[in-house]
Amino acid sequence: MKTFDEWSNGKKHIDENESTKLLTRELFRLSLPTMLGFAIQSLYDIVDMFWIGKISYKAIAGIVIFSTIFWLVEILNEIIGTSSVSLISQAYGKGNLKLTSLIIEQTLIFKAIVALIASGLLLLFFKPIVSFFSSDTDVINSAIHYGYIRIFFMPVFFMTYSTFTALRNIGRASLATLTMAAGTIVNIVLDPIFIFEKIPFLNITGFGLGVSGAAWATVISTFIPLVWGLYLLFRGIEGVKISIKGLLSLDKKIDTKLITIGLPSGVEMLLRNLSYTVLIKISSLFGSEYVTVFGIIERMFGFAVIPIFGLSMGASTLVGFQLGKNNEKGAKKATILATFYSVIIVSLLLVPLLLFRESVFVLFTSNENVIEIGAKSIPYVVFALFMISFSAGLSSAFFGSGKTSIPMIAGILSRWGVMVPFVLISTFVLRLGPIGLWLAFPVTEFVEVSVMSIAFVKSNWYKKRVI
Repeated sequence: MKTFDEWSNGKKHIDENESTKLLTRELFRLSLPTMLGFAIQSLYDIVDMFWIGKISYKAIAGIVIFSTIFWLVEILNEIIGTSSVSLISQAYGKGNLKLTSLIIEQTLIFKAIVALIASGLLLLFFKPIVSFFSSDTDVINSAIHYGYIRIFFMPVFFMTYSTFTALRNIGRASLATLTMAAGTIVNIVLDPIFIFEKIPFLNITGFGLGVSGAAWATVISTFIPLVWGLYLLFRGIEGVKISIKGLLSLDKKIDTKLITIGLPSGVEMLLRNLSYTVLIKISSLFGSEYVTVFGIIERMFGFAVIPIFGLSMGASTLVGFQLGKNNEKGAKKATILATFYSVIIVSLLLVPLLLFRESVFVLFTSNENVIEIGAKSIPYVVFALFMISFSAGLSSAFFGSGKTSIPMIAGILSRWGVMVPFVLISTFVLRLGPIGLWLAFPVTEFVEVSVMSIAFVKSNWYKKRVI
């Protein structure tokens, strides 16, 4: 049987059907472990929200506000992480293992330094920022008690994400998934133990730390994949091996690329997160129930996009491999296949979400207002998710090639050219009430996928090289 590498290097001639099969096989080989890892991570998010909901719906609202603020700092992780995807995959695709190891070392240490500085600044301003989003004392206290702990350990989170990226982009996505799964399972187990004085359903004594307990469970469990990932990389895997010496020195050339390649993606993420910050603030004007609904919707988004982002990340790596071998046709085809499969899979997932819309919210809270508000939002969310399946698939072309300016432009136009003006006008001018919030989701995603589609067809993203 002809191998994928034989086709991608042009050593053998095969027809289009066989090349499609080979690319599909490789796409899912890279994507399925990532999907599984995200599924486990999403399961944690759902379980975490489930347990926090047992405290109160206001506790959920507090965590939502923390997440909104944390997303604004997460752009630093996004900038370096996005850069590292194209750098690692293209260096590995070229067979330059020494350079691949060096890039991984620089990604780890550079992220740690940046996260340390960012966490210090955020700790100083966190409390007044939280107060901007809500005047409800219970909501504010939940955000603060949870947030201070998570922010203090930000360098640990950033470095952990880097081990996942490194393993995935040297073709060992299954190991990245295993390390992620180990931490998530521990997190799920620790959550009720740390949160409650009496663990529900078991009547066993816990630590009773409330929302602070949820934060500590997350921090402790994050050390597991970090240590495991570092062990694998220090020991050596697939010819890639990092060293203490490499982690103690900075490489100006690589570090500059880690900032510049992903900078457009970081700007896009910052503006995207700021747009959601506007939505959270406006939703708080209607009451804490709406903030809670936003948090639950975010968890649903996280669960529903598992397959499409798994495919997108697998395809990004595959695109990087192909461009590293100067196989532009293979890079294009990988993107098209990822988009096709994303749309099919998400379409199948959205049907039960529509049919059981109330049950989704009952899982997290018994508050009838939250359940009713949430059920009304689902049709708008479903259409938005359908649109996201297209844009996620197409984005793999730009992230794999390093042409990250295109997702940035799409994000700016859709969020600040459409979403924010739409919400402000619908709320304060047209007086549509909360329906304006829900309408913003599908309208925004439609604009973004339109821009991405045009860029994929018209731009020369496949000519981009970062190595």
